[in-house]
Amino acid sequence: MASSSGSGGSAVSAAAGGSSSAAEEELRALMEQRRAKRMLSNRESARRSRMRKQRHLDDLTAQVAHLRRENAHVATALGLTTQGLLAVDAENAVLRTQAAELAARLASLNDILSCINTNGAAAAAALSVAAATATATDPLLAFDSAAFDDLFRSSPEMFQLC
Repeated sequence: MASSSGSGGSAVSAAAGGSSSAAEEELRALMEQRRAKRMLSNRESARRSRMRKQRHLDDLTAQVAHLRRENAHVATALGLTTQGLLAVDAENAVLRTQAAELAARLASLNDILSCINTNGAAAAAALSVAAATATATDPLLAFDSAAFDDLFRSSPEMFQLC
């Protein structure tokens, strides 16, 4: 507020000027008090804000550490799973190869059986020769392959593939 400083001052204006200056001082003191209170409030608010920010930063740091541990765990599990997959793939390839070989052998044996069935008399003769040479105790152990080979060599037309 402005004070009046006139050149022809009367007693009333001097009294008003004195009370005005006292009111101004009182007003200044009140404004200074409010300003100090506002500064204190702002400092406290800034302190709380810094504390919140620090808590948030600490929470984010803890979350980063947790996620890194979880990421390492998942990477380890993925590595183990990948190794297992590679092992199963290798075993699967071996089994497929074996299955193909067995299928080829089965087809070959089926061809042989077909030829033997076609030449039924020759097959019966071959079996009778084999049975005659076997002993009564264990016919599988006593099988004489030399006689069977002689049979093959003597009549190759019986065992031709169809």
